[in-house]
Amino acid sequence: MRGPQPLRILQLYPKRDYFTGAAVQLLELATGLGARGHQVLVATAPSDVWAGKTRERGLPHCEVPMTSALDLRSVRALVHLLRAQRIQVVHAHKGRALTLAFIAALFTPLPVLVANRGVSFKIGRLRARGYATRRVSAVIAVCQAIKQSLVAAGVPAAKIEVIYSGTDTQRFHPDVDVTDVRKELGLGADDLLVTQIGVRSTKGNDDLIDAMATVVHRVPQTRLLIVGARDPRALLQRARARGVEHVVRVVGYREDIPEILRASRCCVDASHTGLGLTGALREALAVETPVVAVDVEGNRELVRHGVTGLLVRPRHVAGLADAILGLVEAPDRAAAMGRAGREVVVARFSARTKVERTEALYFRLLETAEMRRGPAPASLAGGW
Repeated sequence: MRGPQPLRILQLYPKRDYFTGAAVQLLELATGLGARGHQVLVATAPSDVWAGKTRERGLPHCEVPMTSALDLRSVRALVHLLRAQRIQVVHAHKGRALTLAFIAALFTPLPVLVANRGVSFKIGRLRARGYATRRVSAVIAVCQAIKQSLVAAGVPAAKIEVIYSGTDTQRFHPDVDVTDVRKELGLGADDLLVTQIGVRSTKGNDDLIDAMATVVHRVPQTRLLIVGARDPRALLQRARARGVEHVVRVVGYREDIPEILRASRCCVDASHTGLGLTGALREALAVETPVVAVDVEGNRELVRHGVTGLLVRPRHVAGLADAILGLVEAPDRAAAMGRAGREVVVARFSARTKVERTEALYFRLLETAEMRRGPAPASLAGGW
């Protein structure tokens, strides 16, 4: 239910990067809340990319150093922002942002402080206490698996709200034109593209390259694209060692992800540690491309084995190869899984659903805070 008046919200992100799932989700959330009439300010570490992205969306942006969780200069800047803009809700993305907001709230009233938790790495006792303290109004977990891990660490279940990360189903749709991207990648009419989005030690990129040795042996026209590498050399060396360098391409950050995913026969996420619910899986299903995913954490909340994609055991290269072949060699089956996947994303994992549920949580938390502390300040006249 919509509240009686717009909220004044600070979205706080302590990093400069943009090409990560957390950063994209923050910008989409801020944009959606702004479209619903709220006054949303995005604060990040100094970043030309963020300045440009927020300007494109018509969102106010400010820079706060946030060099560490105890950066007193940033605390002073946040205190000034909270007072000057009469912020009602701070949504902190990443632990450093939460700690800085927590300290700032010691010096000026802050009705609602929301923490975002998007990874499943085990948390220590100190972090768990930070989430559990009354100064943190709620913790948003991006999947049920993360909520369970937080509860196991001692965070009260009632304090944790599961709100799935969302995909813009108008941008990610099956009718995107893939002509240009296939041409750029040098793909022939018979080439079958397997794609993984994201590069880091826990993403299982090496496992996927190893699996491709089996896949290519059986289906030589299969090609692998890995997106998001700052430096492709290590992955290409791995491909060379496995004899598949000729079918592997590694690129950096891209903006044309909908087109890349739609041009793919399947999207693979071989992550084995720390993930919440991989964004590329949602995006692939939104464009009706089926997925192969490791059966860990939040992936099983999105991927229905045999219906929207295939799940495999962690670090199981042979299983990964079999699953990819199961989609590469069966186009009708792959297409049916893709169609079913889009239905699931539209129903449960859309950006619109995320914005609506987050907005409802903000209002509920603010109402509780007002009951405890009295009415919030009047609406900020004249915007930012």
